[in-house]
Amino acid sequence: MMHITKQFYTISVLILLFFFTAPLPHGAFLAYAQDNKTANSTACHVNDDLCIWNNIKQAAEQIKNTHERDKAYRELAKGYTRLGKIKEAISLIEKIDTPDTKAMTIRGIGMEIADINLPAKVRSNIFKTLRQEAEKITHPPSYAIALTYIAMAQAFAGDNQGAWDTAADMKNDSLRNKAYGETAEIQAENGDYKNAKISIGKIDSPSYKNKAYATISKILVNKGMFEQAYDAALSIANPYKKILALEYLLENKKRVIREKNNAKDSEQKHIIAPIQIKQIKK
Repeated sequence: MMHITKQFYTISVLILLFFFTAPLPHGAFLAYAQDNKTANSTACHVNDDLCIWNNIKQAAEQIKNTHERDKAYRELAKGYTRLGKIKEAISLIEKIDTPDTKAMTIRGIGMEIADINLPAKVRSNIFKTLRQEAEKITHPPSYAIALTYIAMAQAFAGDNQGAWDTAADMKNDSLRNKAYGETAEIQAENGDYKNAKISIGKIDSPSYKNKAYATISKILVNKGMFEQAYDAALSIANPYKKILALEYLLENKKRVIREKNNAKDSEQKHIIAPIQIKQIKK
């Protein structure tokens, strides 16, 4: 019985060796080599961000669901822009089918552009290209949103005139006033109250104007710009909304000052601690 088992084991090993050592047919070998080459060509070094974004592009192209594919392209466009691949980013807009996602992609590229240190002329040309892409959107609400986002991005980048020009081109009164208001908010966030007031001055609706002044007054309070916040609050025509803005100023001044002082103390501790450690080591 033991002799038969040994013979069976020997035959099994010989069969396995034959299959694993026999040469692959030529066609099968080429297919294996090609698959292996493809897998290796998409592998990236973990610190090669552009290569990994290209991985994402390859994967996005395989997505069948329209909304998922459009969202993937939107994030890819933002990623490419961060790496300075502006042309590649803009080329993705036409691949997107959903109008509102097109608008969000234009916004994403615009906001990333505002964070990149580019010459003013180059940045202006990019915004013009984004505007051209926005003009291709046939869905009116999404088109208006795209223009609003371009204006906001221009304001964020410090291109105030460009932001005002973009907003002025909007035919819908409500959306145009909204664009001026949101431009003012970004300018206030940047500490630019002078241009925020100019933006609000372009609003032709009293209710939108009141809302814009109330919003930027709150923003300015939280930034510790109390005089400007007070001026904005006084500019509100609606008595009740004016009261709310003034109350917010009075109730939050101490909090903002305390937070700023705490932040300064924390920063000083971070500076002093390493110095003390060095002194102890000496």
